[in-house]
Amino acid sequence: MKSFVCTCIVSLTLLTGAGTGFAGDAPKPQTVMTLDECIRLALKAAPELGEAQSDIALATSKLDEAKSYRYPQLQLTTLVGPAPTAYRSDLSPSVQTDRAFSFKELTWFTSADATIIQPLYTFGKISENMKAATHGIEVDRSRKEQRANEIIQKVHEYYSGLLLAREMKELVLEIEEILIKSREKARKLLEQGSDSVDEVDLYKLDAFSGIATKYLEEAKKGEALALAALKARMGMPADTELVTGTERLVIMESDNTPTLESFLEKAAARRHEHHQISEGLKARTALVEAAKANYYPDIFLGALASWAYADERDRIDNPYITDPFKHVIGGVALGVRWKLDFGITGAKVAAERAQYNRLLSTKEYADINIPLQVKKYYLDLIEARNSAYATRGAYLNAKKWTVTAVANFDFGMGPAKDIFEALQAYSTMRADYFRSIYNYQIAMANLDYATSEPLPIHEK
Repeated sequence: MKSFVCTCIVSLTLLTGAGTGFAGDAPKPQTVMTLDECIRLALKAAPELGEAQSDIALATSKLDEAKSYRYPQLQLTTLVGPAPTAYRSDLSPSVQTDRAFSFKELTWFTSADATIIQPLYTFGKISENMKAATHGIEVDRSRKEQRANEIIQKVHEYYSGLLLAREMKELVLEIEEILIKSREKARKLLEQGSDSVDEVDLYKLDAFSGIATKYLEEAKKGEALALAALKARMGMPADTELVTGTERLVIMESDNTPTLESFLEKAAARRHEHHQISEGLKARTALVEAAKANYYPDIFLGALASWAYADERDRIDNPYITDPFKHVIGGVALGVRWKLDFGITGAKVAAERAQYNRLLSTKEYADINIPLQVKKYYLDLIEARNSAYATRGAYLNAKKWTVTAVANFDFGMGPAKDIFEALQAYSTMRADYFRSIYNYQIAMANLDYATSEPLPIHEK
C-alpha cells in the first residue's frame, strides 16, 4: 500500500506546474469542449499571437517605407518677412552702390520654394532594403506560427493533465470503495468469531481507508489545478464549469508509430526555426549589400520651382540677375549626390556582416540540436508506448487478483493481507498505466511541435 501512496504522489506532482486557482463551488452552466475546441479557443485568446501580429505589421511598415523611396520626394519651404524696397532706377542708367539702408524703406515679401527629387539609380540602396524587409516579414510570420504551435503544445499538456488527474481520482475512489466494503465484511466476520480475521485487520483497513481519503483530496486538488490552467490558457473565467469531451486517457491499440527518420525529415523540411534562419540569412545578406551601396552615389532627376513677391520692388527680367525677394524661376536637371565619409560606411558594413555571421552560428546550432530534440521526444514516445502496453496487462491481472482476494475474504477462505497485497499491486500498476498514457500523449504533442506539424486549428 505504501507503493500505491507513492505512486499517487508522483502522478499528482505532474500537475503542480499546470496553474493556480480552483474551480468555483457555486453551480454554473457547464461547457463541454473537446481538445480541438480548447485549442481553437486558446489560439483565439492568446496575447502572444497578438504580439506576433504586431511584429508582422511593423515589418510590413518597414517594407512600405523602403518601397516609398522609389517615388519622388517633394520639399516645400515658404517664407514671410521684411525686405528692402528696390526700383529699376537703382540700376539704370547706372548701378547705385552708395544707397544707404533705412528701416523706413522696408516692405514685406513672401516666397515659396519647391524641390522634387526622383531617384533613378541608387546602386541597391532601395532594392536591397526592400528585399531585407520582405524576408523580415517571412521571419515574423514564421515566428507567429511557432508561437501558435507552442500554445497548442501547452493546451495538450493541460488537457492530458486534467484527464490524468481524473483517472487518478477514479482510481482512489475505487480503492476506497473496496476498502470500505472489506471493512464491513471484516467486522461481520469478526462478530461471527471467524478465524480468518482479527482486530489488527480492522485497524489496517481503517488506516488504509484514511490514506485513500487523503489522496482523494490530493487528486481533486490536481484536477482543479489542471482545470484552472486550461481555462486560463483559453481566457475563460475561473468560475466557468468546463467539462472535457474526452472522458478517458486512451492509447492507440495498433502500433502505427512512424519511424524516427520520418520525424527527422519532417523537422528538417518544416521546422519554423529552419525557415526563420533561412529567411533571416537572406535578409541579412540584403542588408550587407544595402550598407555597401553607401559607397556609391545616388543618381536622380531633380526639379526646382521658386517664387517670391514683395511690394515696393520692381521685377528684374535679366538672366544675370536674380532678385531673392521677387522672382519666378524653375528648372529640371540630372544630378548625382555622393556622400563621402571616413570609416562610417565601412563600420556599418562590418556590423551587418557580423549579424550575418552570428545567424550562421545560430544555423549550425539548430542543425545539431533540432535533430537531437526530435530524437529525445521520439524515444520518450516509444518508452511511454511500451510502458503503457506492459502495465496494462499487469494492472488487468492485478485487478483479477484483487477480485479473487476480495471474494475469498468474503467467503472466509482467505486472509485480509491478501487484499492489501492485491490492492497494492493493482493501484501501482494502474497508476503507472495512466501515467504512461499521459507521457505518451505529451511526447506526441512534443513531436508535433518539434516537427512543426501544420496547425489543425486556425485562430479566427
